[in-house]
Amino acid sequence: MLTDLRLHDFRPFPGLEFHPVPGANFLVGPNAQGKTSILEAACLLLRLQSPRTNTLSECVRFGNPGFSIDGHWAGRHVHVKYVGRLRHFALDSKPQSLAADYLAVAKVVWISNGDLDLVRGGGAFRRRFLDFLGVQLVPGYLHQLRTYERALRSRNALLREGRPRREIVAFNSPLCAAGDFLLNARAGLVTGLAPTARDAYRSISGTDEILGVAYKAGSGLPMMEDLAVASVNEERLRTTTVGPHRDDVPLILDEKPAAAFASEGQQRSMALALKLAQAREIASGTGHEPLYLIDDVFGELDPARRNNLLTALPGQAQKLVTTTTLSWLKEAPWMATTFYLRDGSLRES
Repeated sequence: MLTDLRLHDFRPFPGLEFHPVPGANFLVGPNAQGKTSILEAACLLLRLQSPRTNTLSECVRFGNPGFSIDGHWAGRHVHVKYVGRLRHFALDSKPQSLAADYLAVAKVVWISNGDLDLVRGGGAFRRRFLDFLGVQLVPGYLHQLRTYERALRSRNALLREGRPRREIVAFNSPLCAAGDFLLNARAGLVTGLAPTARDAYRSISGTDEILGVAYKAGSGLPMMEDLAVASVNEERLRTTTVGPHRDDVPLILDEKPAAAFASEGQQRSMALALKLAQAREIASGTGHEPLYLIDDVFGELDPARRNNLLTALPGQAQKLVTTTTLSWLKEAPWMATTFYLRDGSLRES
C-alpha cells in the first residue's frame, strides 16, 4: 500500500504532500487543479514511467531545473528525481543503477479515458498495454524488450541507408533471440487475459455480450525463419517487416470487430474490462493487489456502468480515484475517503 506521496516541482505543484489510506481515495476538485498529476506522480514513482508522456521534462514545473517524488510503499522508501535530463531513483535511500529491483517493489494499473485507444487505436496502443503487464509479471521481460528495441532501431537504420546485407544480418541474432522471448511471453499474457477480460466486460456492461481477445503475432516461431523469408521484401521497403513490433491484439464483440461495430458505451466497457483483467492477472501472478490509479472515468459512463465498475473493483485493493464531483455516488461498495483539491492543497473530508 502507498502510505505517503510527496511532490516537489512536479507539474503545477511547488510542493504537495498526500497520505492515502487503505481502500478507495477519491480526489475531488474542479478541472485544471492537478488531480491527474497526483496520480501520474504515483505511477512514475512506482513504475519509473509516466502514463501521460515519454518526455519527463514535460513533468517539471515551469521555470525549474527538475522535479522529485518521494513516498513509501509497504514500508519501503521509494524516490525518483529528474534533473539535467537525467532520471535518478533510489530504494530505501540507496541509489539504484538497474531498474529490476526497484520495479519489483510495487505493481500499478492505470485506468483513464485515454484507454479508449485500446479499442479504437492502432496496434501500438495494445502492444504497450501488453508490455506494461509483461514488465510487471514476466521475469526478464523489460530486458528483452529493450534488447529487441535496440536491435530493431539499428537494423532499420541500416536498411534505410541501403547498407550491405552482411551489416544488416549482424543484428539478426539479438533481434530474433529477444523477439522469440517476447512472442512467447505475449502469447501467454493474452491467453491469461482473454477469459478474465470477457468476465470483466460482462460485469461492467451488465449484458451477455461476449468480448473476444486474441493474439495476432507479428512473426511465427522461430522468428529467424520468418526473417529469412522476408529479406527481399524488407530490402524493398527498407524496414524490418516481421517481429513483435508488428503484433496486435484484435478485439471482437459478439463476433464483430469492436473498433468498427461497437458503440461508444461498449467500447468504454471493453477498455475498462481490459484494464481490470490486467489488474487481476497481476494480483493472481504476484499474490498482491496492484495500486489502482483511476483518472476521471466515471463522468463518461452511464449510471449503470458506473455502479457496475465500482462493484467490479476489489474492495481490498488501494484505489486513487479522481473526479470533479461525487454527486453521482450514492454509496461506495467498500471503504472510501474523500480528499478535496483546491489551490494546490489537499483537504481530507
